[in-house]
Amino acid sequence: MDITTIAIAAIVGLVIGIGIAKILEKGKATKTVSNAKKEALSVLKEAKIEGENIKKDKIFQAKEKFLELKAEHEKVIVNKNKKISESEKRTRDKESQVSGELAKNRKLNEQLETKLKDVRHKLELYEKKQSELEKLHNSQVKQLEVISGLSAEDAKSQLLESLKETAKSDAMAYLQATMEETKLTAQQEAKKIVINTIQRIGTEEAVENCVSVFNLDSDDVKGRIIGREGRNIRALESATGVEIIVDDTPEAIILSCFDSVRREVARLSLHKLVTDGRIHPARIEEVVRKTEKQIEQEIVEVGKRTVIDLGIHGLHPELIKAVGRMKYRSSYGQNLLQHSREVAKLCGVMSAELGLNPKIAKRAGLLHDIGKVPNTEAEVETPHAILGMQWAEKYGEKPDVCNAIGAHHDEIEMKTLISPIVQVCDAISGARPGARRQVLDSYIQRLKDLEDIAFAFNGVQKAYAIQAGRELRVIVESEKVSDEKAGQLSFEISQKIQTDMTYPGQVKVTVIRETRSVNVAK
Repeated sequence: MDITTIAIAAIVGLVIGIGIAKILEKGKATKTVSNAKKEALSVLKEAKIEGENIKKDKIFQAKEKFLELKAEHEKVIVNKNKKISESEKRTRDKESQVSGELAKNRKLNEQLETKLKDVRHKLELYEKKQSELEKLHNSQVKQLEVISGLSAEDAKSQLLESLKETAKSDAMAYLQATMEETKLTAQQEAKKIVINTIQRIGTEEAVENCVSVFNLDSDDVKGRIIGREGRNIRALESATGVEIIVDDTPEAIILSCFDSVRREVARLSLHKLVTDGRIHPARIEEVVRKTEKQIEQEIVEVGKRTVIDLGIHGLHPELIKAVGRMKYRSSYGQNLLQHSREVAKLCGVMSAELGLNPKIAKRAGLLHDIGKVPNTEAEVETPHAILGMQWAEKYGEKPDVCNAIGAHHDEIEMKTLISPIVQVCDAISGARPGARRQVLDSYIQRLKDLEDIAFAFNGVQKAYAIQAGRELRVIVESEKVSDEKAGQLSFEISQKIQTDMTYPGQVKVTVIRETRSVNVAK
């Protein structure tokens, strides 16, 4: 066979093979499509069945939900119907209640109208009777005026004047009888009356010493005290705590400080420095230290001497130092130590007269003002009576003494008879003439007030405040004031002074009435 034949045979075989292959592939595809159609039908059938089931479930659920909503709606309707019925019931009850009250009100109105008619009738009768009584009263008054020859107003004023004079006379007689009866009472009652009567304290404006004057031999010493660039004076002020004022005052330097002890230390230190002539910061500090020790020793010695002189024993050392410090303290221009010694002596005398313990009274009198010499700045804010009482309690003083110290300015309640005695003796020591300085204006004003009180009464012609305001002499017109009224006027003026004024001690009121007949022989 030639090559062409072989090639054709090969091509034919190839074509036949391709055809056979295509036939086989087409058969497989047909079979696959049929299988797919079957599966799709089965899937559709299952989906249809499942859809029916879901539809049935949803319908069932919808029915259940509808039934629930229907039941809830029926409950709401039932509740609303119930509330409506209750409100209707309440409305009916209120209507019945209102109708009942309206019926009651009608009855009350009818009763009120009846009572108003009765009241109007009675009022008319009352007005008629009132007019008749007024006519009768006026006729009687006219008859009385005709009989007495006086008008009603004149008779009324005369009656009032006579009653007033009678009442005053009776009151004065009663007061005098009461005072006489009081003088004749028992001794114990008299003691209480005296103590209660003399409890008066004169409150004056405080005039404290806060400066001391240091005299110099010449003004040349001022420059040495000041020092170069003021070193000496600054060192002295720092060491003593005192303000040193160097001005144009000839041959004098002013020491200013509220603490009198520090002021005394500064004065003595300056005296030593000027006498010695060596003035520089180191020497100043040395001299101030020595002077402070000297003052402390002197304070203790003064306290001991005072206690021994008054016969007081067993006093705590700190209280003795406080007594000594009072030497350098003044109260209203009066030396505090001298004042306390006077009060202690007066307390001893008065307590002995009243039958009390004079030793305890002396002790309380001496210590009553120790609170005026505080040790620290914090203690300054406490009232001196309370501070002194606290110190006395701290250092073991008896309760009677502590109460007398704390109560001598009425800071606390008085619990023993020693307390008013200390208060009275304190007032006596401060109120005696010359004991304390007074501001001139207040002194003159007090005298003027005394005279003005006297001039406020009828019949007073002249008034003079004499003896530093401790006596008021009143001259009255003899035509307007009788002898009996003079005594009454004196009493009324004294009561007015006692009520309206504040003063130390007591004020004597003297009323002078005289009748003069003067003729001239020619």
